[in-house]
Amino acid sequence: MLAAVNLNLAPSCWPVLPHVQNFALACERSHLALCFGLCHFSITKLSPKTNMSFTRSFVYSRHKLLNIYSCNLSTSAIKYQNVQQSTAAVKRICIVGAGPAGFYAAQYLLKQLSDCTVDIVEKLPVPFGLVRFGVAPDHPEVKNVINTFTKTAEHPRLRFFGNVTLGEDVSLQELRDRYHAVLLTYGADQDRELQLDNERQAPHVISARKFVAWYNGLPGAEQLQPDLSGRDVTIVGQGNVAVDVARMLLSPIDTLKLTDTTEYALEALARSKVERVHLVGRRGPLQAAFTIKELREMLKLPNVETCWRAADFTGIAEQVDKLQRPRRRLTELMLKSLGEQRKPRAAANGKQFLPIFLRAPKAIAANEMEFSITELQENEAAVATEASERLPADLILRSIGYKSSCADAGINFDPKRGHVCNRQGRVLKPGESDAVEPGLYVAGWLCTGPTGVILTTMNGAFAVAKTICDDIANKAVDTASAKPGFEPGSRRIVNWEGWRRIDQHESEAGKAKGKPREKIVSTEQMLRIAGV
Repeated sequence: MLAAVNLNLAPSCWPVLPHVQNFALACERSHLALCFGLCHFSITKLSPKTNMSFTRSFVYSRHKLLNIYSCNLSTSAIKYQNVQQSTAAVKRICIVGAGPAGFYAAQYLLKQLSDCTVDIVEKLPVPFGLVRFGVAPDHPEVKNVINTFTKTAEHPRLRFFGNVTLGEDVSLQELRDRYHAVLLTYGADQDRELQLDNERQAPHVISARKFVAWYNGLPGAEQLQPDLSGRDVTIVGQGNVAVDVARMLLSPIDTLKLTDTTEYALEALARSKVERVHLVGRRGPLQAAFTIKELREMLKLPNVETCWRAADFTGIAEQVDKLQRPRRRLTELMLKSLGEQRKPRAAANGKQFLPIFLRAPKAIAANEMEFSITELQENEAAVATEASERLPADLILRSIGYKSSCADAGINFDPKRGHVCNRQGRVLKPGESDAVEPGLYVAGWLCTGPTGVILTTMNGAFAVAKTICDDIANKAVDTASAKPGFEPGSRRIVNWEGWRRIDQHESEAGKAKGKPREKIVSTEQMLRIAGV
């Protein structure tokens, strides 16, 4: 340690080295304290000029040592955190999943429990989950929440373990043995199917979830290769994800080149022959799941004409005054756009966005899709009639909802609903009883199913985190005995410093292309850049 300090001191400071001998010896015993500024000393009887020069050199040395130690995953970053966390009895909490729900829960727990430590375990080498791989590239303002998550991740009582898969690298029981509480927040990684014949076999039918992962750079999704050589794309579903996909297909390529859309996706979209995107829903305009923000963006797309069907809006205008404000504003915008539209036609260099209501999927053919015409019941359920309609569909994207998967056999999982069985975030014991598993919790889409936006996820995560705090305070969770926390062992683990290297590499690669970042899509390349 003394050699490291000596190396970076200016020659003018060498005469004062004897004054810091005792400090150097102290650093030998607690070298990481030097890096983080936890040890202090004073030097007397130095001239102001020498003292200032020494101070500058020492501060530089301290910062350099911090970088040296943070670069070594197996010794510095994790060992430092272990030393720091073992200095006193602490409540250890593990969060599985580094998406919005996980980070919001961690933020709440660290603020409310001063004697807790939080470890976040993530399947991918990189954090942020749906914010990184789900939010549309042309919505950078939504991704600004990453700044908040980063502050949470850099909290001294939080550790990040990337490239750790629950159910493979570590079991749920192992985590429960090593922590006082475990919170599952690994999200929804599957999509609901249409339940139609040949749906899985038809090469032109893919999920919107996979399409989003493709243009957002989820590792493995680069193999998708969607066929965009046809004129018509039919999207089944009318949520925000469906509208995001429609906008990506119809947006000018020069606009997308300024986003963090993956390079291979930009190349495919530049070659795309898609001119018309049908957005089909089984219910009516009053039940449309997209938001007014998403619709406004579609209506403002250059060289794209939005074409409504007037028959879909029969009787809608008379109901506007009875609607709640958000639904009323959305309906008024649709009616306004309908009133302004010309006779549907494709401009010479233009494209079309065609929302269609009251249609339910019925059958899939080679280049078209058949829909049953539906009628709404009093309870707003859509019931298929005997009438049907065929729509052109060179590519079919289903977007009727996500669902979670069971990552570990020890999870009480409802496969039909696609989420963990729970009561207000407390995971239930298997069987018919209403008893909960002490110290086991769930939040986010894994808890509720895929509903709402990031704000919804935040509120839900805060609520479950509060439940954890309440259970600890009420002794419903036993925190009396010490717990060891996660041990990386010989695994290739990406810590937060490793993520920072990946982040820097992506940002620099993107800057060279005029983009915010160029995402790495290879897990192996991520690990190599992270230094593990």
